[in-house]
Amino acid sequence: MKQFVNRKENVVTEALDGLLRTGAGRLARLDGYPHIKVVVRTDWDKSKVALVSGGGSGHEPAHAGFVGQGMLTAAVCGDVFASPSVDAVLAGILAVTGKAGCLLIVKNYTGDRLNFGLAAERARAFGHRVAMVVVDDDVALPDLPQARGVAGTLLVHKIAGALADQGEDLDTVAKAAQKVIDNVVSIGMSLDTCTVPGSPKEDRIGPGKAELGLGIHGEAGVEQVPFSDASGAMEMVIDRLAPQIGPGPHVALLNNLGSATGLEMSILAEELVRSRIGDQIRWLVGPAPMMTSLDMQGFSVSLMPVSHAEEAALHAGVAPWAWPGCRSVGEVAVRPLPDGLTPIKPMPSAHPATRDYLTRCCRVFIESEAELNALDAKSGDGDTGSTLATAARALLDAMDRLPLADLTQLFRAIGLELSQTMGGSSGVLLAIFFAAAGDASASGMDAIPALKTGLDRVSQVGGAKPGDRTMVDALKPALDGLDAGYGEAAKAARDGADRTAKILRAKAGRASYVGEDKLAGHNDPGAEAVARLFEMLAAATATA
Repeated sequence: MKQFVNRKENVVTEALDGLLRTGAGRLARLDGYPHIKVVVRTDWDKSKVALVSGGGSGHEPAHAGFVGQGMLTAAVCGDVFASPSVDAVLAGILAVTGKAGCLLIVKNYTGDRLNFGLAAERARAFGHRVAMVVVDDDVALPDLPQARGVAGTLLVHKIAGALADQGEDLDTVAKAAQKVIDNVVSIGMSLDTCTVPGSPKEDRIGPGKAELGLGIHGEAGVEQVPFSDASGAMEMVIDRLAPQIGPGPHVALLNNLGSATGLEMSILAEELVRSRIGDQIRWLVGPAPMMTSLDMQGFSVSLMPVSHAEEAALHAGVAPWAWPGCRSVGEVAVRPLPDGLTPIKPMPSAHPATRDYLTRCCRVFIESEAELNALDAKSGDGDTGSTLATAARALLDAMDRLPLADLTQLFRAIGLELSQTMGGSSGVLLAIFFAAAGDASASGMDAIPALKTGLDRVSQVGGAKPGDRTMVDALKPALDGLDAGYGEAAKAARDGADRTAKILRAKAGRASYVGEDKLAGHNDPGAEAVARLFEMLAAATATA
């Protein structure tokens, strides 16, 4: 698998230096590369309780990304998914610990517990006050004697960090950290495994499956479950978390495990808040990548009941850029459209034949969605099928509101509907097409001349003409042949669409940015959609 790395032996040190170069002088590293990889605050005066955490790398921005005022004082980084050495942890403790003492925040993995624990003993032998808490928030494996520490660790960092920043003593900070650990629960789900630099990617999650309860080091989950959509995925996660939480207001931390897109994470946030425990979620941290597992395409949810003191600690300001903030969850604010954009509701009228005609047209685009997307991916951004299918579904939903018995008003109503529901340049152009056809119909033109007028208007506005490799290459010959019937129109549309595969230089549309080698042999997806529409109409007419 291709990755933007150099030598696998240097990935952590190079990444840490890349982070430190943009630290605005507030962060530094100890001089111990490559074996001692410790990031520390430069604005630290040792008068307050120090917070030291860390573990294997590969979870970025954790842990170095959370070093700064209000959170960690130092982060001790191991190699990818490997615990740092005892000497590295000890170096971190000694570098930042003063009379107020130090709290070690450790995730519950054997290597971390042993190395941080022994380092704590050695630091105590130097005369330092050192306390240690172990985070075990993962509820994926309920029968496991020692649960893993996962993204809930970040809530420990935040609440303990706020109290330490306010000058609380070591016992108070340690007790607050332990209270978070006792109450926070987490679980993750992923559609794919992660890719460790320099190693082949493990391919254990089958098609149509997701893995529930997997670890942050790529460990296999508790089970592979059927995957359908974001709603079902969040429901399965909530099913595991809900029995573990009590009443009262909670904070939820929605963590991106690595490569889920921002769009996906926002959808998951909506599903989380709308879930059966949504009324208990008062605050949300994220969605954001916080405790990742390299490039894992997954997410995790952490839940914790919140007291007034913890609420204040969660909202306290911090310096680290990686902390996304803790925000209140509220209702979706909706304001009316400005004057002139409020949808015009034409007088609906029934006409069974027209309804059936439009329904069959819409079905063509819905059924062709995947194939048109695949075709568009060769010369554009892969969304032509989805754009047309979305518009088709919107028209089907609007059928009862359309003036089906009045062709002039129907053209205008379809144009208005497309302008509001169909995205991209295609939506605008088709809205212009039908609006202009409606105006032409109102002036007395029959349907075919009116549609030709609409196409002329599209060419004027959009600039596309036959030979430019757009839907016009199929639509114009189809309309020109329509007087002779749907059979001739379909043949003309197909010939026009197929000719676009030989046009190696697009002069309009997104394909105009694509090289000739990507266009050769592939029909323009818009022209292909038009050809399929007329072929369906011809077939329906022939069998009528």
